[in-house]
Amino acid sequence: MVLDLVLIGLAIAVFPLSVTAFVLVLSTEGGIWKGLVFILSWLACFVAVLALVLLSTGGEPPAPDSPPSTASSAVKLAVGVGLVGYGWRRHVRRGRAGGPPASSGGLTARLDRISLWTAAGLAPLLQPWGLVAAGAATVVEADLSETSAYLALFGYCVLATSSLLAMEVYATFVPRSAHARLGRLRDWLQRHQDQAIVTLALVVGLLLVSRSIHQLVS
Repeated sequence: MVLDLVLIGLAIAVFPLSVTAFVLVLSTEGGIWKGLVFILSWLACFVAVLALVLLSTGGEPPAPDSPPSTASSAVKLAVGVGLVGYGWRRHVRRGRAGGPPASSGGLTARLDRISLWTAAGLAPLLQPWGLVAAGAATVVEADLSETSAYLALFGYCVLATSSLLAMEVYATFVPRSAHARLGRLRDWLQRHQDQAIVTLALVVGLLLVSRSIHQLVS
C-alpha cells in the first residue's frame, strides 16, 4: 500500500494542470490568501475521500482474494488503463495539431478577478480525479489498528499537496523571488504542459496496470 500511495501522491503533486492553475492563483491580487484557501479546500477534499473509504471498510483491510480486495485492484487497473489511453490519445492529437500551445492570457485575466470562495471551489475541480480514485482504491488496504497506517495516510495527503504547499510558503516568505521564479515555472508549464501530461499519464498508468495485474493474479 505504501509504495502505491507514494507513486500516486507524487503524480498528484506534479500534475501539470493543477500546478499551473495554482501558480496563476498565486499571481493574482491577494494571491497568498487565495492560495491558502485553495490548499485548505484541496486538503479537505482529500480527507473527505479518505474518510468515506475508511468508513466503508471500518478501518480493516479486506481479506486477500475477497470481493472488496479484487474490486480495489480492478479499480486501480481501470484507472491505469484509462491513464494510458488518455496519454496516448493526447499524444496523437498533439502530433497531429503541432504548433505552440494556446495562450492562457484569458485564463489569467479571469483568475485575477476570482474571490476566495471561487478559489476554494477551484481546488476540487482541478484535482486529477483519476489519480484520486486510484488512491482511494489503495486506501482500502489500510489497517487502522496499526500506527503505520495513520502515518502512511498522513504522508499521502502531505505528499499529494507538497508542490502547492512549497509554492505557498515560498510566495509568502520570499515574495519578490517567488514572483519571478513562479512566473518562469508558469511559462515553462504552458509551453510543455501537453508533453508533461502525456509522460505522466503513460508512466503512472503503466505502473498502476502492472501492479494491479500482479495483485489480481497473485
